[in-house]
Amino acid sequence: MAETLPSFASLYAFVLVAETGSMTAAAERLNITQPAISKRIRALEAELGVALLRRGANAMQLTEAGRQFALSLAAGFSAIKQATDSLPNMPRRPLKIRTHNTWAVRWLIPRLGRFRARHPDYEVAVTTSLNPVDFARDGIDLAIISADRRPAPNAERLQPIYIAPYVAPSLASRVGQFGFDGLTLLGSHARPHDWALWFQKRGLSISAAPVLFESTMLAVQAALEGLGVVIVSPNLVRDDVQQRRLSSIAPTIVKTSSYFWLLLPLGTPRREAADFRIWLLEEIANDEQFGVNSD
Repeated sequence: MAETLPSFASLYAFVLVAETGSMTAAAERLNITQPAISKRIRALEAELGVALLRRGANAMQLTEAGRQFALSLAAGFSAIKQATDSLPNMPRRPLKIRTHNTWAVRWLIPRLGRFRARHPDYEVAVTTSLNPVDFARDGIDLAIISADRRPAPNAERLQPIYIAPYVAPSLASRVGQFGFDGLTLLGSHARPHDWALWFQKRGLSISAAPVLFESTMLAVQAALEGLGVVIVSPNLVRDDVQQRRLSSIAPTIVKTSSYFWLLLPLGTPRREAADFRIWLLEEIANDEQFGVNSD
């Protein structure tokens, strides 16, 4: 009897739906319509005689059979990719990491030399974007993003985001005498409510509307130039504080509702990505050991 398999297109469509948790997102990655994705999944379920998805009015979930099937398929597609990469004369791809600009510049890159020292044969490429993560479209191997809720079914929570105020040393004594009155509050459009949250946790009303920059990195730079007091995660300015370019001006460090999350494609990750995950978790553990938290 001839052996037959479901169509590759239907199987890959299902893997993308499982990975993204959304038919719409999967359709965007394949550049087809959402109804076309739905049609492929229903045809696959009919061919297999198994319900892979549980569809509701406003949500969609994998059945237990669908979850197991998705994991197995993802491992298979990962094996195909690894086999392709291992062909003779195939150039070795760099480990491509996607994250936010501020975190990349002020947390990852200063530490990246330690990862390179541990794995000198790995080439690493860091890209930054606030767009939704799309592993297939963008060719990335892993991503680190911030979010209040789990951004994907297989996302791994790394650490909570904390915030505290910092100023240039030239302004620190002024804060000690007069508090925040007359000082410009600096923040970012990426996290516009951090100042209000920090004042609220201290039982105070915010002293003035903050000046918001496009990114936290720009807000920190403005603080370094003495333009005001910035609200930022302690870990992003650890070196600046140690080298006395910035000063902590209040003992209150506030935990926000956001976390950093590690995203990997479904299936078996590349060896380079798995090694980076191990190193990343070690670095975060070292930060926590020294009482430093990352934004």
